[in-house]
Amino acid sequence: MQPSQSPPFDGKAFVHTLTTSPGVYRYFDADGELLYVGKAGNLKKRVGSYFLKPRMEPRIGAMVSQIARCEITVTRTEGEALLLESQLIKSLKPRYNILLRDDKSYPYIYLSGGEDYPRLAFHRGAKNLPGRYFGPFPSAYAVRESLNLMQKLFKVRQCEDSYFRNRSRPCLQYQIGRCSAPCVGLISVEDYRNDVRHAEMFLEGRSSAVIDELAVAMEKAAAALNFERAAALRDQVAALRKLQAQHHVQGASADMDVIACRIEGGIACVSVLFFRNGISLGTRDFFPRLPLDAEPADVLGQFIAQYYLERPVPRELILGEAIPDQALLAQVLCEQAGHAVELKSSVRGERARFLQMAERNAQASLTSRLASRQTLTARFEDLQKLLELSGPPRRIECFDISHTRGEATVASCVVFGPEGPEKSHYRRFNIAGITPGDDYAAMHQALTRRFRKVAAGEGAKPDVLLIDGGGGQVAQALDVLAELGVSGIDVVGVAKGPGRRAGEETLVLANSGREIHPGAASPALHLVAAVRDEAHRFAISGHRKRREKARERSVLEDVPGIGARRRAALLKAFGGLAGVESAGVEELASIKGIDRGLAERIYAALHG
Repeated sequence: MQPSQSPPFDGKAFVHTLTTSPGVYRYFDADGELLYVGKAGNLKKRVGSYFLKPRMEPRIGAMVSQIARCEITVTRTEGEALLLESQLIKSLKPRYNILLRDDKSYPYIYLSGGEDYPRLAFHRGAKNLPGRYFGPFPSAYAVRESLNLMQKLFKVRQCEDSYFRNRSRPCLQYQIGRCSAPCVGLISVEDYRNDVRHAEMFLEGRSSAVIDELAVAMEKAAAALNFERAAALRDQVAALRKLQAQHHVQGASADMDVIACRIEGGIACVSVLFFRNGISLGTRDFFPRLPLDAEPADVLGQFIAQYYLERPVPRELILGEAIPDQALLAQVLCEQAGHAVELKSSVRGERARFLQMAERNAQASLTSRLASRQTLTARFEDLQKLLELSGPPRRIECFDISHTRGEATVASCVVFGPEGPEKSHYRRFNIAGITPGDDYAAMHQALTRRFRKVAAGEGAKPDVLLIDGGGGQVAQALDVLAELGVSGIDVVGVAKGPGRRAGEETLVLANSGREIHPGAASPALHLVAAVRDEAHRFAISGHRKRREKARERSVLEDVPGIGARRRAALLKAFGGLAGVESAGVEELASIKGIDRGLAERIYAALHG
């Protein structure tokens, strides 16, 4: 008996059951996959537009033909629907929505709190530490440039707390005039807090108020005949005025972001110029995932909803074109930010100049991405011919091993697809339980751990498996795949050429046993080398982190009976681990809490 099939979705009948309230609707296909998420001020009218129109765009028609189910969520206002739509798109990633893929955590300047001598620092990640966060900035470079400027202007410390607490004399930053040396008490808590307050005002964009305060303080110092202090304040005021003049010449006069979009060849680029406190923080390019037939205005609208509803928003957003629901989006952003937010698409003067700059930047980045994509496609096609595959590979994985004389061995697995590296699929494996330096055993272990999941029906299977090495490493890969019963993978070894020169690599084809030398001009070899080099980089970075972590661990931690308190007492008494190592049993036993038996164990642990 044939299983009964579900009746086709009757969109017209469904529309008649809907409310006219605002809300969010979600379309699913027959397999339960989410196709699209949308928001509506009137659910009945908006959803009806998909099923009651005689004609529709090809993109919409393709989606509607797949709809098997529709779910709705009613909200109180259209603004709430906009917020919910943005959250669902980001979390569920529907196939037919414009999706902002670049969602990395942005860097901030962090000012610590709850301390007599707070510090300024670079911060990326969860904002759960006490203190204030200024940003976000478009790049780490912008943060570091700002921190460098803050050191020159206000001399607020930027060192780690562990370094700060253990200083006995001023460091180099004090010597070159970039810190006031609070670590050794060369500045009072009150004066230091005043410097911190000025730094906060500057980061808030109140540089003129800072100049006014410093000018008053300079006059008071001069009246009190404290000419050295007055001269220092004079230089600080001069530096701030010079900085203000530079920014005025640049033309930025407000907190604003300038946003432009260009679409070509099925790829969209959104370029953003960031301005905060009259300072240009640089640009950042985004490449959202597009459905078919998307227009720049649609991309800009979705970008703003997804990007700014979760981040601090400036008072002005200058847009390359008017977007749908512009007034509603401005209202929601205003409520989220707690201050007025204007979205402008028709501008003149300096804003028009900045908008032209953003448009040129978007077009240049898009041209570069298209050229890179075409090059990558050509390389995949050439690899297909070189390896005699039935079609261009959709997934390439490469494994590499890194260690230092057998110490802290790490294996890496990187993944490339037709769009380039797929970093969310990268994996590292900390290798244990093998003879140090045995690369074959390390490769066997890493491959077993990776493909055990494939054998269990979990995870994607690569079309091509690259192994950094020659016949020995390839043999390990074949053994692992045979043991696990995994087939249908082309295994290729990448052996270095004579003198380890690039372009002279030998490819070992495991399935046929042949060795081929594509040559330096081969696009396929360029692709293989790029994937191999990325695996090498990823393995080395993982190995270094593991090695440094192991070396940072104190030998004292492995001595039974030595806890954190006794360890701290020993290090303090002898001035560090080197002093503990040079001490004898009697000297160790003289420390409070260390008896002779424990002192002997410590001595034995430190001297083998």
